[in-house]
Amino acid sequence: MTVAFLIGLFSALHCFGMCGGLVGAMTMSLQPAIRQNQARLALYTLAYNSGRILSYMLAGLLVGWFGQALKEVLVSEGGIGYLRLVASMLIIAMGLYIGGWFPQFARIEKLGTPLWRHLQPIGQKLLPVKSIGQAFLFGAVWGWLPCGLVYYALLIAPAQNGAVNSSLFMLVFGLGTLLPMMSAGFLAGRLVHLRQSRKIRYISGLLLVFMGIISLWLAVDPNAHHQLPFHAL
Repeated sequence: MTVAFLIGLFSALHCFGMCGGLVGAMTMSLQPAIRQNQARLALYTLAYNSGRILSYMLAGLLVGWFGQALKEVLVSEGGIGYLRLVASMLIIAMGLYIGGWFPQFARIEKLGTPLWRHLQPIGQKLLPVKSIGQAFLFGAVWGWLPCGLVYYALLIAPAQNGAVNSSLFMLVFGLGTLLPMMSAGFLAGRLVHLRQSRKIRYISGLLLVFMGIISLWLAVDPNAHHQLPFHAL
């Protein structure tokens, strides 16, 4: 689960680029009295993100259930081991994507486009946001916005063995993205230079690649976990 949080945290730059403008638009749709009150603005921003993370958990539950069923049908013996091997390689792929070394991975975002075409009009009807409940619902729709990193996390989630654990994995991933997305609501203008920083992007990507290599080692060598102070997956 540690990896889930770190993936979310290290994807901050991608989050700023992908959703920073959307968060800014949501914030500007609020009444001036809300925007000018830091406590109330934080509450609305938290509601947005809570809805988003709930959608991640629901998606995690679905892919976890599907992954468990697939494991039992195709690879009943050692199925989780195979899933963890795939998950480890996906973490490395995510690191390459975040670092900007393999932008072709962004093509995965096209998978969610058909669903988003149906959900986007629902989200538009919820604007402008006038209540906490409405903010939560908007966030729940926003959670299905096509995003390559979310999809990679969903591909990794079934390796947690079971639908509930898969959902919890996505919860922790969402919590990792919470600070960047909360910050985007307050500091959107100041975060532009971070999105454009190659150095920060490279460091984030390399850290994920390193975690993926460690996870791969743990998946291949069943005794490797005794040599490390943590489990990568």
